[in-house]
Amino acid sequence: MKKRKFGMALSLVLAAGTILGACGNNDDSSSSEGDSKKDNFTVAMVTDTGGVDDKSFNQSAWEGLQAFGKENGLEKGKDGYNYLQSESDADYTTNLNQLVRQKFDLIYGIGFLLEGAVKEAADQNPDSHFAIVDSVVDADNVASITFKEHEGSFLVGVIAGLQSKSNKIGFVGGVESELIKKFETGFVAGVKSVNPDANVQVKYTGSFSDASLGKATAEAMYKSGIDVIYHAAGATGNGVFTEAKNIKKNDPDKEVWVIGVDKDQAAEGKIEGTDMNVTLTSMVKRVDLAVKQVATDAKDGNFPGGEVVEFGLDSDGVDIAPTTDNLTDDMIKSVDEYKEKIKNGEIKVPATEKELDEFLKK
Repeated sequence: MKKRKFGMALSLVLAAGTILGACGNNDDSSSSEGDSKKDNFTVAMVTDTGGVDDKSFNQSAWEGLQAFGKENGLEKGKDGYNYLQSESDADYTTNLNQLVRQKFDLIYGIGFLLEGAVKEAADQNPDSHFAIVDSVVDADNVASITFKEHEGSFLVGVIAGLQSKSNKIGFVGGVESELIKKFETGFVAGVKSVNPDANVQVKYTGSFSDASLGKATAEAMYKSGIDVIYHAAGATGNGVFTEAKNIKKNDPDKEVWVIGVDKDQAAEGKIEGTDMNVTLTSMVKRVDLAVKQVATDAKDGNFPGGEVVEFGLDSDGVDIAPTTDNLTDDMIKSVDEYKEKIKNGEIKVPATEKELDEFLKK
């Protein structure tokens, strides 16, 4: 498959609204599914089980569709833009097929867990256009959107390594996979680059939608002396924030931090009634910009079917969050220095365990 690197300027994209609306399985979806094509270029997405309000990549993707809709004068619904929420894995294929029957011009599958369902739907509906986020489907009618998550994770790893007082740092992943390993390995490489003595404990929860499991995992980590946790676990990561906030609320002098993922999760770390916030920083992955950009290209007749569209540090696809309230000047300076080294090729951030082993030997 062809791979395309995509340049994106953050300043060119309007901030998407976060009005989530009702679940996509609503009156819009019950309308007659055989209607004739409308003049509008219509787009829709299917979430994974994390849901559209996961405060992570599903929500970011929906914000991207909302921004596309606003820019093109569309309304939420089958004649504009919409989403269907998946309550379980079994919903992926059903939801994709429903959107095909509603004749959406472009249909997104959000997350690597939808890879099989998108492949099946694409094979069965060669005249429909699909896009998948965080995975690659080799089909002429599918655009595959990927990110260099390891690069952004390296940068927040630098921050974690500089922040930790105990030299004990945690990584909480969702479903263990090649994708989430990119977050893990990049993060560990960043930590070790500035703090070789730090130990990074890695734990996979097996879920992107279980906040209680995230809370329990964080509780065990913080009790072991870990003072910074980076999560790449979708809605499961909400439980990490809950546990950190509970600890900080009960003992304001306790050093516990969370590094968010996908979106700027500063709001998730705020402790109500205080000026305290346990979010150290976040690794921002601009799923919203990618979704909006590919939809715009498709509308303009340039659908990148059969291509891998990749967004990295050099195209503003990943970075640390703009909120830097809890970062020191030295941390920001170090991040900027490493960012330039990654961009100019001086540092090649590992994306697999094998590459991480080789990186740490240098």
